[in-house]
This record gives sequence, C-alpha cells and structure tokens, in this order.
Amino acid sequence: MNLSGSPVTLDTKGGKTTILRNGHGIPEISAKRYEDAYYGMGWVHAHDRQLQTLLTRLLLEGRAAETLSGEPALVEIDRYMRRMRFLPDPDSEIKKLDPEVRRHLEFYTMGFNHYLETHGAVFEFRLLGYKPEPWRIRDSLILGKIMAFLGLADAQGAMEKFLVQMVQNDLSEKKLRELFPYLSERIDYALLKKLELAPPLVPEALKWLSKIPKMTASNNWAVSGRLTASGKPMYCSDPHLEVNRIPSIWQEIVLRLPDNVVMGASLPGVPGIAIGRTKNLAWGATYSFMDMIDYRIEECRDGRYRRGKQWKPFAVREEVIKVKKGEPVVEKVYENEHGVLEGNPFQEGHYLVMSWSAARACGAGEFNGLLALPHARSAREAMACFRKLEALSFNWVMADSSGNIAYQMSGRLFKRPRGVSGLVPLPGWEKRYSPRGFVSPTQLPSALNPPEGFIVTANQDLNRLGKAKPINLPMASYRADRIAQLLKKKKKLTVDDMKRIHLDLYSLQAERFMRVLRPLLPDTDNGRILREWECSYTPDSRGATLFESVYLALLNTVFGDNGMGREVVDWVMNETGLFNDYYGNLDEILMNPRSAWFEGRPREELFKRAIKEGLTAKPEPYGKTRLVTLSHLLFGGKLPRFLGFDYGPIQLPGGRATVPQGQIFKSAGRVTTFSPSYRMIADLAEHALHTNIAGGSSDRRFSRWYMRDMENWLKGVYKVLS
Repeated sequence: MNLSGSPVTLDTKGGKTTILRNGHGIPEISAKRYEDAYYGMGWVHAHDRQLQTLLTRLLLEGRAAETLSGEPALVEIDRYMRRMRFLPDPDSEIKKLDPEVRRHLEFYTMGFNHYLETHGAVFEFRLLGYKPEPWRIRDSLILGKIMAFLGLADAQGAMEKFLVQMVQNDLSEKKLRELFPYLSERIDYALLKKLELAPPLVPEALKWLSKIPKMTASNNWAVSGRLTASGKPMYCSDPHLEVNRIPSIWQEIVLRLPDNVVMGASLPGVPGIAIGRTKNLAWGATYSFMDMIDYRIEECRDGRYRRGKQWKPFAVREEVIKVKKGEPVVEKVYENEHGVLEGNPFQEGHYLVMSWSAARACGAGEFNGLLALPHARSAREAMACFRKLEALSFNWVMADSSGNIAYQMSGRLFKRPRGVSGLVPLPGWEKRYSPRGFVSPTQLPSALNPPEGFIVTANQDLNRLGKAKPINLPMASYRADRIAQLLKKKKKLTVDDMKRIHLDLYSLQAERFMRVLRPLLPDTDNGRILREWECSYTPDSRGATLFESVYLALLNTVFGDNGMGREVVDWVMNETGLFNDYYGNLDEILMNPRSAWFEGRPREELFKRAIKEGLTAKPEPYGKTRLVTLSHLLFGGKLPRFLGFDYGPIQLPGGRATVPQGQIFKSAGRVTTFSPSYRMIADLAEHALHTNIAGGSSDRRFSRWYMRDMENWLKGVYKVLS
C-alpha cells in the first residue's frame, strides 16, 4: 500500500480514512473524526518522511552512536543530548495533556507505527543495520520541545557567553553597553574574569546537530479587511530556516473533515498544522527572541558548590552512551536547582550553570495549544491557545473569517529582579537572584485589531506590546519596516500584492547606510557602481556585491580594529550565526557619529578606510556569490552527483535585511542558510492557500515528489490548495 497514484484507504475507528495525493504531490487525508485524520497524518509522515523523523529522534535521544555509527562526532552529539535531557519527565508531561489532545497523539502514533509494521524501514536504515523502534507519544513531545531550543534559545545563550568573553578580553564597559543596549545591571568585571567557559562542541559534532530541524528568523503579517480588495483579512507567512538541506523541514498536508478543512505546513513527527488555516482561521509564527536563558555562576570545589559558608553536593546523573563497534562512554552530569553545570566541579573554580526556562515541566502545553487550533473559530480563541505554549517562544499572528487580526507572543519567561536584564551571568550563591517563577502569559506582548489595520512581525523588538519586556537581543527591524512600508503603499491589497512583498529584494539597511556612504565614495569604477546602486539585491546587481564587501570591511574596521580583533570578527561572521541574528546592534553603533567604538575619530574617517578596503572586491553579479547546494540529510556530499540526492547549486535570493532574508554563513565549517523555507498566503474571503516550499513532499530520492516544488520556490510561483 503505497501513496502513489491511487488513494490509500485505512480502517480507523471512525470508519474509512482515505489518503491521496493531489496534483502537487501533497497528501490529502479525508476522515470523519480528527483522531482518524491524525492517524492518517502519522501514516503519511512515516511514508514520506520516515528518514527525517526517525533520524531526528535518534539524535535527540542521544542514541546516534549506538545505532548509526561509532564515529567521534556522533559520540559528541550524544553526550550533548544526554547532558541537556530535553524532556526529563515524559510521563508527567503526557499526564498533563488534555484528554482529547492525548487521544489525537495516540492516534497519530498508531498511524505512524501502522506504516512501520506493514512496510518496514526505509533502505537507508537497512543499509545502516538499524531496525526502528515504534514511535511513541514522548517522541512527539520532545521533537516539539526541541524546536524551541536549538538555534533559538541556545543562540541567546551563545551571545551571553560572547559578552563574558568580551569582558575577559577587557572591552570597555562603555563599548559593551553600546553593543548590548538592554544591559541594565552593574557588571562585576572581577567575577566574570574568574569564569572558566566550557569549550563548545567539536565542529564535526555541530555538523550533525544541524540535521535537527530548527526555526531561525521569519516574517509574518496580517492585514485587516478594510485594507484588502476582498474585504476580508489576509494572512501571510514565510518562516526563514536552513533551506540547503533535503528534505525541507516542512511537509504540506490537507486534512478534510466533515465540517472543516485544515491545511498548511506540518512538522514530521508532530501531529497538527504548525502554519496554515481552517475555514475560520489562518495562523503562523516567527521566532520572538524572548530571553529564555539565564546563566548562574557557581563557585566549585571537591564536587560541591558554595551557598554562603556551606558547600553543597551537586546531584550527579550518569549517562552511559553505547558506541557501535566500540566501548561505552560514560558521561557524568552535575546539576543543581539552577540547571546543568558547564564544567568539572572537582576542579576548583567558577563555572556557568545554564537555566532554560522550559527545561523542566514543559512540553504538554505546546500540544494542548496547537492541537486546539483547528477548533478555534476566532482570533481571540486562537490567542488563548497560543498562551498555553511554554517551550515555544514565538510571535503568533492570526486572522479570522469574522474580520479580526491578532498577535500573541508565546513562551515561558523568567521573573527577574528589578534591574536585571538577563544578559549577564548572576552569582548563584546570592539569594536575591534565586528563581522567582515565571511571568504570566497574559503579560506577554499581544495585540488585537490594532488601529493601523495590520500586524507585522519579523523578529524585531515587540516589547512595547506587553507589560513584560521579554526581548533584550532583538533582530533589526528592517524587514518588518519594509513590509509595513509596502502594505501602506496600496489601499486595496490583493493576493498578488502579498506575493510581491514576499519576493521584494529592496534593503532598508542598505538605503540607510548608502546615505552615509554615497558622498564618501571615490570616482572609480567600483565607486561609481556602488554610488548608482538602487539598494536592491537582484541577482544581476554588482552594487549589492560591493555593498556587502564594504559592510564587512566596516565591521572589521570598527569592531575588529577597535575592540574585538579582526580574527574574532571574521570567526563570528564566517563560522557562527551570531552576527546574522544580532547585526542590528552593530548597525546602531555604526550609525552613531559619537559612538565609543570610534575611539574619538570621525565616523567618516573610519568609513573611508572601510570603503577603500571594501571596494577592492571584484564586482560580480550578486547572484553568482549566492550559490548553495541543497544537501541530502544523510548522504549530502557523499554520493556521486548524478544520483541526484543533492540538488543544485541554486542562487539563494535576497540579503541580510531584505524581506526574503537570504543569509549564507558557516556553522563549524558547514555552509548553512537563513531563507524562506515556506511561503503561504491566505485570503479569508476564499477557502484556499497560496504556497510554495523549498523542496518537496517526500524524502525518498526516487519519488517524483522529492523536490517537486523547488522550481516554483525559486521562481516565486505559487500553487493553490483549496
């Protein structure tokens, strides 16, 4: 029973559940009850995305070295996952599920396992000698939860460690506070210099970590019916993820119920539609940049940590990591009330303990909220669903058929003492910094039917919309500002207008910098090319290439030469995503004529120096500098190209600050990207979705649906689901 040309019929408790592919290769599941639809979804995910789902589970469980290979990289990733233990008490979380939600998860699990039992493992697992265990509810819980940490909360933590490193390298406090404008507390330089920072994962391990799906930056917006041609609200979404991997993180699915249709993007391994619509409601998410990480400093010796004059023992957890064709590795994990220690407590010194707000007693809320969405009839009801989410800190935007648009931030935010930003590690032994619980979701940023008639989120600072202030390291607002600018240009917006916004390549960042750069440019060939550039990142633009070169030179001239060192700037830019997330803070410094980072020299002098350096670049068409290959999840780069497991190279559209963010950088030597992984437009006046996806429906290389939608994605062509 394969999902190819003919429909597949499954016997479920509610009767017959039918699955067929539409002309776009997207599975459509028809059922009489929601639980039967989720049974079908589990079957579909096992059919189309078994490799992706089960490989992710092995990585999350810390069992990759045991089941796949004993290579050192997998041992390292297993050590990391065992240390973190993202779902420490799955049984308790399962008990917290609403009865109906639990039933939906049970049926999804049964559907997934039905396929495994009747069809067996995909050939990749047979090749590796791995026989998959049945899927469990806890597997869905941990997969839903991990999405909130990897590439999101942990990026915040990495930036906070970077702050510590700058203190240890004697960066002045004035420069530090300029770089981190939300810093409000006194910085104890002496204490931070005592800290011994644990080394990061080995680069090879990070390459494996990148195989786990994760959100990064994104756009979404909703427009009131009074601004649309149809008279009904419109909702648009384009989550920016790593697109240079196959398969895409998303699988599109349509669920047909007697009284409803649910369609959009699903995450294989998780029941439900993460970004999509029903007949009454459309919704989607961007990352909120809520600070969910607090570090504590612990003074350690003899396996203990200090509390006043007392020394208390850490709780010790021993993780045994089995290694295929090798000896087991024992990982000892030291924990206290603040979290997991990053260091050896038997070596006297000061170490960090990381507290993630969702580390404990979280996981069930995500499903209690998201699986209730198909039943929500209004934006207000959807807001209540999103307030149940604890581990996932996202900006949820929605629109309903009654004419409402709304915004709600989700996530679990620490209650912090007055004057504490959350950016600086705190001494764990001081009672005034003891955990205080969490902020009520009703205090988080939200909005319902704002007077301007639209809501836009693009990872910018949205603290103004809530009583709590969860964001201390936002992304720059250029994308959000550009979307808002384009929405204001026309009185009666259409679906075609939204498509044009999705694909808009104009950069407000470039416009801002060019106002300063243009008068300083020399009368040379490259100087004239950049002077005449219209700030659009089109593939044939040579100005965009030169601007990027000058911008990088600016970062090296100001932040490299005047504080961090060029080697540090180059490493952060080329080997991490930190400056790709937080470049807005850098821009504010560069645009401030009196910045401490200029060390008393005129801004124009430093800009001229950067221009001279940056204009030495070859003015190639921008598209030629944006070539990336989409690599297969398991075999990427390992098999001959003619077999077709990898795809491309393609030209990644866009730039750092364009609406379709097109960032290319390295993570531990591996090329990665931020780019729209999925584009979706919903006009609530019609029962349809306009979409394209960076990939296809199936992770089976020899399926006709393997990369079916990729050409549409590259060309900006939208299919219609109805």
